[in-house]
Amino acid sequence: MIKQFTGEETVADIVSIFPSASNLLLQYQIDFCCGGNQPLQAALEEQKVNPEAFLKELNDAYAKEQTKHKSHLDWRQASSSVVIKHIIQTHHAYLKQELPVLSALVTKVMDRHGQKHPELVQLHRWFHQLKEELEEHVIKEEQVVFPLIQEYEQTASTSVSEKLEQEIIQLETEHQQTGDLLKQMRQVTQGYRLPERACRTYTLTYHKLKQLEADIYQHIHLENHILFPRFAQLENIRSRNEHV
Repeated sequence: MIKQFTGEETVADIVSIFPSASNLLLQYQIDFCCGGNQPLQAALEEQKVNPEAFLKELNDAYAKEQTKHKSHLDWRQASSSVVIKHIIQTHHAYLKQELPVLSALVTKVMDRHGQKHPELVQLHRWFHQLKEELEEHVIKEEQVVFPLIQEYEQTASTSVSEKLEQEIIQLETEHQQTGDLLKQMRQVTQGYRLPERACRTYTLTYHKLKQLEADIYQHIHLENHILFPRFAQLENIRSRNEHV
């Protein structure tokens, strides 16, 4: 029997079970990364979305996907090494490729249309703040945090644990800041609504910004709700063993 979502599940759990739900959640501006721990019902109320209609759309999409026999890797069951490899090869690679391209596009659109559309000036400022923070974030994850996670899983070292705890706290703070910037960018552009007779560059820029938003949310979800909680679980196990 195909699972039916009721709205009592957290938003993060829904995306973990049904990754394609992220597209529907983004459509209704429901945060599944930094705000993923709240129940879906509460998130729908916050966005003033009809829960019955949303759940029907969600469950219909899930049932349709299941009947196609598509196999999705359940990241909750995947090893940390597999999750980390996926993040680096998929999300980090995407950012390294797309951020420079988007930088040029956002700048070009602002230069050409910013006088008539002053929101593009603010978009340019927020995007480049986001770009700078993400580039630093990716380096920190690949060079510091991910190696610490893998080392701690193998050694359960207290010194590694202490370093990792502080790094994860900092990363989660950065994730919240990233989410806030994405929301500001979406708000200032009225949900990336194009003006009448928008040129191809304008259209392409907004399309790519929406893709960027979706990819970042998936990236943060994997870390906040799949990878990082494992550290807390390992730490709890270590603490219990020390008191036995």
